[in-house]
Amino acid sequence: MNENDRDAGAGAGDIRRGADAGRSVDTTQTFGHDSDLSFVPFGSDLTDAELESIAALPSRAALLLVRSGPTAGARYLLDSDVTTVGRHPEADIFFDDVTVSRRHAEITRTGGFFELIDQRSLNGSYVNGERVDRAVLDDGAEVRIGKFRLNFFVSPADRASVTGA
Repeated sequence: MNENDRDAGAGAGDIRRGADAGRSVDTTQTFGHDSDLSFVPFGSDLTDAELESIAALPSRAALLLVRSGPTAGARYLLDSDVTTVGRHPEADIFFDDVTVSRRHAEITRTGGFFELIDQRSLNGSYVNGERVDRAVLDDGAEVRIGKFRLNFFVSPADRASVTGA
């Protein structure tokens, strides 16, 4: 069979043409342990507005900045003892995406410390590139929930006690 015969026999569903003709293209998107787990820290590319938001945090508060994902640029103030994260509409931080479980994680505050606790989510919760069941969040930590990558920042008023500086 020559190339013209192969193209003539292609069905309407075959949309690959030109350079991709005859080559299989993998378009499968996976989540969980098979997805891209690369950890590329953010921080040096904060905007002036983000830096001002961090500087203005009151004591015992923190800020989550969405760095990538459908709501990139969003900011979430953490100023209560328990903050829920998930796809459930009543979650404190609502991420409307199938990569996020309905009740994905909680962020708890004890004194000046914040801890992320995974709620047995399907795709897991990651802190600084490692899957965790629970982890204390350090200033600048990267949190990944589903396809959302966030950075955690503690109030400058509490930074010395949290980082041990």
